[in-house]
Amino acid sequence: MSSDVQLADIQAAAARIAGIAHRTPVLTSRSFDAVAGASVFFKCENFQRGGAFKIRGASNFIYSIPKDQLSRGVVTYSSGNHAQAVAIAAASVGIQATIVMPDDAPKSKMAATRGYGARVVTYDRLHEDREAIGRRISEETGATVVPPFDHPWTIAGQGTVALELLAEVQDLDALVVQIGGGGLISGCSIAAKALNPSIRIFGVEPEDGNDTYLSRRAGERVEIPMPQTIADGLRSPKPGAITFPIVQKHVEDIILVSDDEIRDTMKFLLARMKIVVEPSGAVPAAALYHRKLPKELKKIGAIVSGGNVDLEFLQRLGN
Repeated sequence: MSSDVQLADIQAAAARIAGIAHRTPVLTSRSFDAVAGASVFFKCENFQRGGAFKIRGASNFIYSIPKDQLSRGVVTYSSGNHAQAVAIAAASVGIQATIVMPDDAPKSKMAATRGYGARVVTYDRLHEDREAIGRRISEETGATVVPPFDHPWTIAGQGTVALELLAEVQDLDALVVQIGGGGLISGCSIAAKALNPSIRIFGVEPEDGNDTYLSRRAGERVEIPMPQTIADGLRSPKPGAITFPIVQKHVEDIILVSDDEIRDTMKFLLARMKIVVEPSGAVPAAALYHRKLPKELKKIGAIVSGGNVDLEFLQRLGN
């Protein structure tokens, strides 16, 4: 299978997943614009089915599996959002999903994953290899592994976020996207550049999850110790083999934000925009809220990737 993803693949994915993925709203805030010094258009995947953008890639992947393999089920590994997405997509076609999740994953994400009918297998993210566990389960059961980011089907599905945003808001100066493994920014950058070649793409990572930042500067994939950032969905220690070259090609720069900056931004989004955003989802907004992008950018799209956050975390956020 070719690792090359084109606009046509993303458009095909949009048609394929139309029955399961919501077309999420684009929100604006004059208060946020005043702080950011630009007009910002938030693509709110926190209102997506399963609470995050991941349903797009997971369903496009599962719906692309040949029928003779599909009945054996699927297996994946995830801290929560991809887990829920795979569980939902698997249930929609009546197959078993097994999810390998870290034992310190947010309780709400683990409970939701089980609630969608998936079997959850936990592991210690500091001492065990989740991909190795997933491969073992696949070998034992015949289930198809559904990668969370590093596969053309996943990337094409995630790119439908930008496809929708640019259909609704034209002539953006820039698109700002968070980076975990790189599936979202890869798909979105391919779609955005195809539709608007002059658009500038910026990635944002937590300071303690800066593997793509370091990799881009080194010119090769760099692995870091397991990140401890509050942005639990962005704790990938190494960029994907497929996603990293796409980032190198399309992304102008990668910006880092601190956990405190993420918390500040979550508070603003909750208090002023009345939207619940998980730490990973607030990362692009944090870069804008703290004015870390070039000052000449005046019309910016920002991805809010998800809203799955424990109530206990939100309570602590207010202290």
